Amino acid sequence: MKKLLTVSAMLILGFADAQMTKGDWVISGNTGLGFNNTNSFTKVQGVKYGEVKTSSFSVTPSVGYFVTDGLAVGIDLGFNSISTKENSNKTTVSSFSVMPTATYYFKTGSKFIPFLGAGIGYSTNKLKYDFDSSSIDPLLLFETETVTDGLAWKVKGGVTYMATQSLGLNLGLGFDQFYTKDTYSNVEYKTSTNNFGVNVGFSYFIKSKAEKTDK
Repeated sequence: MKKLLTVSAMLILGFADAQMTKGDWVISGNTGLGFNNTNSFTKVQGVKYGEVKTSSFSVTPSVGYFVTDGLAVGIDLGFNSISTKENSNKTTVSSFSVMPTATYYFKTGSKFIPFLGAGIGYSTNKLKYDFDSSSIDPLLLFETETVTDGLAWKVKGGVTYMATQSLGLNLGLGFDQFYTKDTYSNVEYKTSTNNFGVNVGFSYFIKSKAEKTDK
């Protein structure tokens, strides 16, 4: 019995130490793969009024290289899109970001591995309006699309459950901010957009060639 427990412990520890070491790679869909669709309206005597449809999609693929045991540095690519439609008018806000990041994985000797990460980089946002021409006064001018870019940063934390020796399932919290600064008529305008949420995703760990050769 004692021998069996010893072997089991060695297997568990070996499993936990088999990934996230110097020279390894990690490919992730960390902190943000989701789709949501919301439809709200008021009904009076069977007739709909003020119907608003909102849909959103976000994805954050990333790649990292372990510069030392537990610490991976890499690049996060983020895409977010939110569309709101009211009657025949539609507004779409989309953003794309490129962000160098660092993520540290805390080895616990089990399949559950907590992680903390942060990053800072560049983001561009596009706001697009699609109006029903019949509802617009032809004497008025409307800007149908605007694009802004600026600084973006993020922090994230959570836990990775190692379903296999290479594949981990992630559950965590993330906060990111997009910041722009513009000057019009000698007046400075600063805009900040903050996002906070619960995220799910995956991580796939690739062993270094050196480790494979040693084995």
